[in-house]
Formats: sequence, structure tokens, C-alpha cells
Amino acid sequence: MDTVKQAALHTGQPWPLGASFDGKGVNFAIVSEHAQAMELCLFDAAGQTETARIALPGRSNDVWHGYLPGALPGLVYGLRAHGPWRPERGHRFNPFKLLLDPYAREIVGDFAWRDEHFGADLRHPLHMDQADNAAWALKARVVHDDHDWAGDEPPRTPLVDSVLYEVHVKGFSASNAAVPEALRGSYAGLAHPASVAHLKQLGITAVSLLPVHYALDEQRLVNMGLTNYWGYNTLGFFCPSPRLASSQGGAAQRAEFRAMVAALHAAGIEVLLDVVYNHTAETDETGPTLSFRGLDNALYYRLPPEHKALYENHTGCGNTLDIREPRVLQLVMDSLRYWVTQMHVDGFRFDLAPVLGRGDAGFERGGPFFTAVAQDPVLSRVKMIAEPWDIGPGGYQVGGFPRGWIEWNDKFRDSMRGFWTQAAAGRPAADRGEFALRLCGSSDLYQPRNRVPGESVNYVVSHDGFTLADLVAYDQRHNQANGEHNRDGHGHNLSFNCGVEGSSSDPQVLALRAKLQRVLLATALLAQGTPMLAAGDELGHSQGGNNNPYCQDNATTWIDWAKADADLTAFTARVLALRRQALPFGGHWYSGLSDPLGLHDLTWLQADGSLLTGAPWQDAGQRVLGCLIGKPGRARAPLLLLVNGSRADADFLLPAGVCRCWLDTTHAQGHSRWYDQGEQAYKLPALSLSLLAAEGANIKID
Repeated sequence: MDTVKQAALHTGQPWPLGASFDGKGVNFAIVSEHAQAMELCLFDAAGQTETARIALPGRSNDVWHGYLPGALPGLVYGLRAHGPWRPERGHRFNPFKLLLDPYAREIVGDFAWRDEHFGADLRHPLHMDQADNAAWALKARVVHDDHDWAGDEPPRTPLVDSVLYEVHVKGFSASNAAVPEALRGSYAGLAHPASVAHLKQLGITAVSLLPVHYALDEQRLVNMGLTNYWGYNTLGFFCPSPRLASSQGGAAQRAEFRAMVAALHAAGIEVLLDVVYNHTAETDETGPTLSFRGLDNALYYRLPPEHKALYENHTGCGNTLDIREPRVLQLVMDSLRYWVTQMHVDGFRFDLAPVLGRGDAGFERGGPFFTAVAQDPVLSRVKMIAEPWDIGPGGYQVGGFPRGWIEWNDKFRDSMRGFWTQAAAGRPAADRGEFALRLCGSSDLYQPRNRVPGESVNYVVSHDGFTLADLVAYDQRHNQANGEHNRDGHGHNLSFNCGVEGSSSDPQVLALRAKLQRVLLATALLAQGTPMLAAGDELGHSQGGNNNPYCQDNATTWIDWAKADADLTAFTARVLALRRQALPFGGHWYSGLSDPLGLHDLTWLQADGSLLTGAPWQDAGQRVLGCLIGKPGRARAPLLLLVNGSRADADFLLPAGVCRCWLDTTHAQGHSRWYDQGEQAYKLPALSLSLLAAEGANIKID
């Protein structure tokens, strides 16, 4: 190693954090409240040979800093933090471990699990391990981007018009023959015209990408020959994952990601990122020392006050980031702003989001993170979506987030699954009252807190659980390939195999499965709120009954385009066209009251045409209802939504003026027909939904 004098590194500035190039040199600024010294370690371009080790000379409060004149972008570096090794007090400083800068914009190296990465002696966990890991550690490369966005503008789709499409970058195009082989499974594959055309054909307004931040595979998965395919194990909060890029090299990967965003924006499609700021890849007290733990374990992580050698685990992943700490909150905010300002994304979906609002006494709706977002001139203008539960005390917070936040609504998911699949199976099912409550925005959750219906994300399937095709083909999970003896994944799925577990050639079984898929899709996509479709559900994608394929980077999770269900795709597009044109339920709450002309904004009907009120809502034996929407969100004439959740056909007496059926879920592509008002009643098939309209509804989709 070359000797570098202390004087070669100037004091520099404590801001911005990370490594920043000013045209004449590079400033380094690293947060650590409890460190006693911080060393900057420089490497050759490949990150193999350490060429210099220099103590950062400046310290401003909790920031260690130094300025290296003459240094240029491309410089590879790591950090060594000196301080106490006192696990019982929460301190795990180990200068033998090279650490990754949490603000790294580009990460150098391929991580492999080795004993040298562990700060604690594997045989004596309270003792420091003194093996140096620099030869194998991940390093950071100094970056100075000057990207020309060529006029790219965010679509800024209003919430009332938004349709989310949850998708894994790789799984979407990995098996699509319409995408060039070299681009399949990458950012460029998602940006390819064939991919964009499919999204446009459906009527998608926003892709919600499963994690794209730099993540690691857990050691136990690697030992089993598996990977963390979903990517919920972040280490680099400022770096796009190289696994999802077709190009090589950090700069090329960033450019490819940006080109994907620009291509989707040009098609009017927003890009939302699933982000994991609740924990890191360093896991629990038995995990490696790669970055945060070595820089300042007691600052970055929540530790039990009575036993600081352990970690509070509100995530189920071993550790929990401590957003109560201002510097940790700053890291999250800086990362979010980076992805909006530098990568042009349009919003975020926060994994296990209650962690971000956890104070000393539990979840705080008005906590520092939410306050910081609300006043931020960048982040307050983008979509913020919460997965509103974690596994900590009081962790279920559906409906509990601040105004303006959008939430995954699992009550909608379970109620609609229960109403349709359990009724089809002849099991106890959700009643008409619960169905109507969820159909109309879950007012019990959102209206009392002055929130709008669009803040409920309505879905029946997400990445986490059965696909739509599997929901109606399996009663039990089949997760043996995950290596956990089929114990992982949800056990309560509200699914129904339609009489045969798994694949079937029985025409009756297949017909029932197809019918249930269509009615579940239509319910989620037409309901009041923000609809979300899981990628592949419109194509009939199956995962063979695996309802937790987080570690399956293979044909299990990759969409098989060769087996795409064209009828189901056309049906989905039709439903979304109806939503777009008619918007059956608007962005406001319905009261059921009438206007001065006597027109009710919403009226609930029984099959005989009488009003549905009182006790009959909870009558388990009655599963037919109608919703007369006097004031649709966009159609110029009243709409009538008819629902038959029973296993028998029903006759429904229509109110005067209804003249056309625009959607009948029993037909493969949706069906549209005029209604002969000379008929005494509308024939409403079992397990179906129909949308009818009065003359002048200005719907044009045929």
C-alpha cells in the first residue's frame, strides 16, 4: 500500500453526504455518531488492491469528512470505522472490516458469502473477528452523472384515473419472444415497444416495480442454490440492481434504468418503486458487517434497551432501521429524493411501512417521517403508497396512515375473495354488506379520517400469495421448492380449486375457474378506489401453487407469454376501458341521498327491485344485489351494477330506463348487448357481475 500523508486530504465539508465531485476533487462525508475515527480506503479501478488508507480529518457533529483534491469520478473507495467493540452496549466497530458507503451511487464487486465478512467471531459471537475482508468486500465508486433527459416529463396521472400494475422487472419479459433475447428480463426489456404496447393495450397508467435497489441474497438461500428473486433485502439505497440490467457497468445500468423511465413516460405510464427502508441485508446479531452495522450499529438500528447486543425485529428480517434517528431519517429522505430528481420516478410503495412511523410508543400517524414527506417540495408531489402492516406491536395500520397516503387494502382483498371463491366452494362467505362496503371505497376505514376513496388500493392478488390463476386452482400452498418444508407462505388464502387441486383438463372445472377469474378481476378493477393488477394475472399466469416464490428466479415466476390467455387479456382491457370511460364510482364519497331533482347518487336494490336496507344486508342466504349509480364519475347517464354471488342463476327486475349491458363476466371477453325492455327480468347468471347503463351513457368500447 502506498503511503499517503494526512495533509493530502483536506478537511472538506460535512455536506452532501457520500462522495461528491465538484470539478476539482472529491468530498467525502460519512455519518457516525459513536465512531472515534474514520478511515477512507482507496482502491484500484477494479477494487482489488488497496492503494491508500487515510483518516478523514474533519468532524462536524456526527459527520466525518475530508476532501481529496485532484480526485476524479471513477475512484473506488471503502471505509473503516474505529470505535468500541461493546455489543452489550450496541457498539460493533471493527476496523478489520471494509465498509460500504450507505450513499454509494455505484457498487463495485460481486458479493460472495465468506467468514471474513462477519464482524463477530463465528465461534465466539461476543468477540471481534480480526480477519480483514477488504479483498472480497463491496466497494463504492465515485459517480458524477450529467444525464440529458431530453425533455422527459412525468405523466402526473390523477389518482382517480390511476391503474397500478405490480410487476417484477425480470419476470415480465424474461420469457417474452417478442423482446430481443439480449434485453429479456431487464430494464430495457420492460421499456421495449412490445412491453409498452401490452401495458397500453390493457390501460395501465403506472407500473409498480418490485424492488430495484441493490440487494443481496441471504446466506441460507445461497447455500440451497437459491436467490432472493423479489429483492426485499436492500444494501444500496441509491443504486439500481445490476441483476436487472442488460448492460454492464454502473453508468450503463443507470442509463438503462433512465431510458426505461423515459420510454414509459413517453407512453403516459408512471414508474413507482417498491422500496425497503424498514431493514437492511445485514440481518440480526449473527449477520455480516457490511456497512451500517460497522459504521454505527447503535445509530442505524433499533436495539432493545435492555439487551443491546440483540435487535428489535419488527420486519421478520432480523433488524429494523431506526427512523427515530434524524440521520437515519435523512438517509431515507435523501434516497427518495434522489430517485425522484435524478432517476425521474413518480412515487413509491413502502414495504412494511408502519416501521417508518414507529416512535418510542408505537406507530405515530403524525411521526417525523410523515411530517418530513408532507413538507418536502419534491416528495409531497409524488405518489406515496404504504403496505400498512409490519409484524411489530400494533403493526396493522390499514386506514391509519396520514391523508394523501395511499394504502394496500387487504380487507378489500379478503372480502372479495371471500364473497366469490368461498361462495363458489359452498363455504361460509362474506355477506352483501361487507361486499358493498369494500366495493365503495371502504368508507369505514377512510371517510372518518377525511381521506378520499382513491387512497384505498383495491386488489385481489399481489406478488405476495397465489396468482389469480392459482387462486382458483389450488386449495393448498405448494412451496416445497423454497426449501422450507412447505411451512412458508400464507396458510389462509381464501382460495378454491374448483374441485381439482392443480392442473385439470375437465371442461367444467376450467369453465368455473375462468368465470371466477373474470369476476374477481372485474370487481377489483371497477370498485371505488385505486385498482391494482398483478402482472401476469391478465394472461393466466400460474406459479404451480407456490404462494411465496420470493426465491424462485426461474420459470415459476417468469411470465410464460407462449401460454398467454388472449381472451382473459381482452377481457381485462375491456373492463379497464369501461372504468376509464364511465368511471362507475367517482373520486368522492356517496351518501345515498337525493339531489333537488330527486335523483339519488347511489341506491342499493334487491333482485325484485325493492330497496336493500336494514337486516337483509347481513342475510347469508341472499347473495344477489344491485347498485344503481345515479351519479357516476364519468358516464353521462345512470349505471347499474348487478352482482350474483350465489351458485344459482337469478332474475333481476331492472329499473326503468336501463337499456344496455356493457359487461357480463360470464362471457370470455366481457360481452355487450342491448336489453329488451319488454323482458320481465334480467337473467343474472350465477357467480357473475354485470354492468348496465341507461341510454346516453357515452361509452364507446365496441
